[in-house]
Amino acid sequence: MRTIVDPAAEFVPAAERVFGEVRVLDGSRSLLVGDIKLSLEAGERELWLIEMHGPLERRLALLEVAGDVEAALRAAKERLGG
Repeated sequence: MRTIVDPAAEFVPAAERVFGEVRVLDGSRSLLVGDIKLSLEAGERELWLIEMHGPLERRLALLEVAGDVEAALRAAKERLGG
């Protein structure tokens, strides 16, 4: 029997546990936390931290998602300073 692991399915609930209230963007693959967009990309293997300035975006960091998306979100919170 095959087991399918989909980090995207746990992305929003895990982000709410780590950051509190989040705003869902782009069909649950991108979230807004303050002025930082968290974007799950590359087949759910990359978590990008993107600073938003109106319509402009600046990519701050890339974190690898190695199975547990919540661990990557905790690392993102630490990287953002809190």
